[in-house]
This record gives sequence, C-alpha cells and structure tokens, in this order.
Amino acid sequence: MATYPDLSGAVTDALRAPSVHNTQPWKWRIRPDAVDLHADEDRHLDVTDPDQRDLILSCGAALHHLQVALAARGLAVEVRRHPDPEDRSHLATVTVRSAGAGEPDAVSASLFPGIATRRTDRRRMSRRQVPHDHVKSLQEHVKIAGAVLVPVTDPHIRGRLVMALTDATGQQRQEPGYAAELRMWTHRLPGSHDGVPAINVPPPPIGTARATGLRPFGQAALAQPSLPPGRSPDDDAAQLLVLATLGDDVLDRLRAGEATSAVLLAATRMGLATTPLSQALELDTSRQRMQTDVLGIPEHPQLVIRVGWPAAGAAELPVTPRRELRSVLLPD
Repeated sequence: MATYPDLSGAVTDALRAPSVHNTQPWKWRIRPDAVDLHADEDRHLDVTDPDQRDLILSCGAALHHLQVALAARGLAVEVRRHPDPEDRSHLATVTVRSAGAGEPDAVSASLFPGIATRRTDRRRMSRRQVPHDHVKSLQEHVKIAGAVLVPVTDPHIRGRLVMALTDATGQQRQEPGYAAELRMWTHRLPGSHDGVPAINVPPPPIGTARATGLRPFGQAALAQPSLPPGRSPDDDAAQLLVLATLGDDVLDRLRAGEATSAVLLAATRMGLATTPLSQALELDTSRQRMQTDVLGIPEHPQLVIRVGWPAAGAAELPVTPRRELRSVLLPD
C-alpha cells in the first residue's frame, strides 16, 4: 500500500510538467490510495487558448509525469480518465493497486530521471542530425500513450509547417487581449512561481535567413550559443515532429498531453533538446490547414514538438519556477 509521502512526493514531481506559458493549470487531491487530477480553469488563457486545448494538454502532461513518478517508486497504478461525467474539471483518478495486483510500468519508470532535467529550449540547436532510431523510439513512446508522432522531414512540407506556425503567430497578435495576456504571463512579479521568465527566453538568432516558427515572448535575457566560425544559424538541424490523435475530443487532448510528456522525457533521456510549439493548433483555421493542406493526414494534430541536439557551448538552462504543492492541493 502506498503511503501519503509516496503520493505527495509523486505529485510534487508531477508539478514539473510543462504547461502553456507555464500557467500550471491543475489542482490535485491526494487520498489514502489515489490521486485526483482536476483542471484549474482560473488559469485558462481565454484568448490564447479559446477552446481549452492547451489547458487539457498541459494537464495530460502532468498526469503522465505523475504516472512516471509513481512507477519510479515501484507502484503499479490504474488510471481512470474522466471518472465523473458530471464534473468536467475532474480529468483523471490514478489509483495505486494493492500488492500483487500488478507490476509498476518499467517504461514509465525509465523516464523518471528526465523529470528533473527536462527544460524547454527555445535557442538555436546543433547542425547535427537527430538519428532515425531516436525518432522511431519517440514514436514508440507516443504509441504507448495512445497517439501518433509524425516526423516532418520533407523540406517543402517543413517549410509549409513553419509558415503555418508563423502565420498563426501573426493572427494571434491581432486578437484583442492577446498581447495583454502574453504580457501577463511573461512579466510576472519577482518571486512568482509561474509564467515564463525572461531568463528562459532567448532573442531570435541573429543572421538567420528563414522563419523559425518559434513563438515570440517579448523579454529575452537568455543568450544564444555562440556560432562556430563559418557557421550560420540556418545550420540548425532541429527536427519538427507533429503529435496527433485519432479523434479530437477532451479525452483525445488529455492523451495527447500524456504523449507530449512521454516524448519530452524520452528525448531528454537521449540528451536531446525540445521545444513544444502550440500556436498553430490554437486557431481553428490554422489547425485545419495543418491537417489537410500541410500534412494531409486523417489524424488530428495536437502539438508540434521541435527536437534537436543542443548547440555546442550552449549554457545549461535555468529551472523554470513552479508553485508549491500546498498551493495546488484540493481539500480531502
């Protein structure tokens, strides 16, 4: 039987999960043998994320982090997603199985070291290509989580995908309230435990001749890695992977969040840098464009993930802030 320290420690680890603008839109209830995950709709980005897609993906990532943390503690679990149809904020219940009722998931446990070291890296990446075997391994992790991962390797398709990301950024900038919402989460007060600090945001690479598809965040205090002599920022060989699901309801989005966590943790364990890119999926028009015109797939795109080797000489990324456990707990 799990103890309260086991469960509270695992939830604390789950708080390291990535979330849109580091809003951390989740609440947790810890019971004697289970943990309940709830969406915190007070942290919903009304303009950036009009249909709560990002919010649900963020909570799905935290749910997967929790499963990884519990498996690493030697605990087997049962996950019920949307256990209460009358409470849409109750996204999942994770119950610890009794001794002898199952083994902890070895694949999940193997990802645990990535929780402490994973960071979102928005800097330019190395010109070194990501090996095909690494991408295949990431696809397997996504398959286990109930989604698919589509590598975008064709230069023409990649160009259209980057343009879709860039166009979506331009469209969002025209939305009333978007700039204020972005500023709110990138200019947090000193001592805040959420948001995207300037020290985690680099300026655009100087000298690049092509669009990057990265969302601009305003304040930028993170230095780009120095370029070796004779090299251009365009030598960046980061690969774009599109995470997609068969359907597009809330459960699909929750599973997409779990798959996102699996990709990011597995890539981190391989030594790869990662950047989730969501802006093209936050708008109905650009999301449909990605599915039909850019990718031509029957699945529903949920997130773009940029993956590559860190550039030579890249400094270690600072830890992004997180709220304390007591701030995200619901009463028993």
